Amino acid sequence: MSYGRFLLKRGFQGILVVWGVVSIVFMLRFITPGSPVDAVAPLDASAELRQRIAEELGLNQPLYVQYLDYLWALLHGDMGYSYISGIEASQMVFTKLPATVELAVASSLVAITLSIPLGVISATRRHQPADYAATTFSLVGISTPNFWLGIMLVLLLSVEFGLFPTSGRAYGFIEAFRILAAQGVSPGLDALWQWLRHIFLPAVTLGTYFTALITRLTRSGMLEELGQSYVQATRAKGLPESLIRYKHALRNTLIPVITVLGLQLGTLIGGAVITEAVFSWPGLGTTLINAINVRDWPILQATLVVIGCGFVLVNLVVDAVYAYLDPQVVAE
Repeated sequence: MSYGRFLLKRGFQGILVVWGVVSIVFMLRFITPGSPVDAVAPLDASAELRQRIAEELGLNQPLYVQYLDYLWALLHGDMGYSYISGIEASQMVFTKLPATVELAVASSLVAITLSIPLGVISATRRHQPADYAATTFSLVGISTPNFWLGIMLVLLLSVEFGLFPTSGRAYGFIEAFRILAAQGVSPGLDALWQWLRHIFLPAVTLGTYFTALITRLTRSGMLEELGQSYVQATRAKGLPESLIRYKHALRNTLIPVITVLGLQLGTLIGGAVITEAVFSWPGLGTTLINAINVRDWPILQATLVVIGCGFVLVNLVVDAVYAYLDPQVVAE
C-alpha cells in the first residue's frame, strides 16, 4: 500500500468516527434525564407554553426526523443556537477553541522539551544520580493531581512572589502577533510577554503529568533500543556514542512516543476542565461545564462534536508521522 492510499484509508476511517461521535452526542440528549425545555421555560410554565416551546425548538418531531435535520444542519455548518443566550453555537465554541488549543500546544511543548532529554539522560546514565532524579520526578509528576499543583503554583509564584498572573488570559497568541504587526515592536513584544506570563502556569500545571509520562516512556524505550543488536553493531563500527544514541536509538524510541503525544494532545484539546477552572482559562472546558449546568444542549453538542473532530484530526496527523517514521506500518 502506498503512503497516499494509507492516508486516504485513515481519512475515511476518521470520517466514520466523526459520524459515530455526532450520532452519540445527538442521542445523549434523549437518554439524559430532563428536557431542554426545562432550561428555557419558566418554572411556572403551563403545559401549553411548554408545548409551544418544544415546537419552536423542533423537539416535537420524531426522533429520526430530528436526527436527519441535525446531520443536514451540521453538513452546512449550522450547530444551532444557544437555548440560553440565543448566540450561534458554532460562534461560541469556535471563539473559545483557540484558548484551549493554545493551552494544549503550550503544555505539549513543555512536556516535549523536558521529557525527552530527561528520558534519554535517565536511560544512558542508568543507576546513577541523574537516573534516580529523573525517575523520582516522573513518579511525583504522575502522582500529583493537576488541581492541587495548580493551586500551589498560584499560591507560591503568583501570590507569594508575584511573578505570574493568578488567572485569565490577557491576549491570544494570534492576537499578540496582530498587535506586533499593526502597532510595532514594543506593543507587540509586550502583548507576547503578557500572553506568555498568563499561559505559563496553566501550561506547566497541565503538562506536568504529560512530562512524567513521556519521560518514563522515553527511558524504557531507550533502554530497550540500546540493548538491540544493531546498536552493538554500530558501536563495533566505531560510530560516536552521541550519534548512536540520538540518530539511531532515539529515532526508534520516538515511534511509540509520538503515538502517546498525539493521544494526549487530543485529550488536552478536549479541554482540561480542572486546569481551566483553577486559572479561569476561557476555553472549551469551561464552556462545556457551563452548558451542562444549564442544559444548553446546542452548546453542549457543538462542544463535544468539535472535541471529537479534534481527536480525529490529531490521530490522523499521528498516523501520518508514524507511517513516515516506520514504513512497515504502510506495508501492513
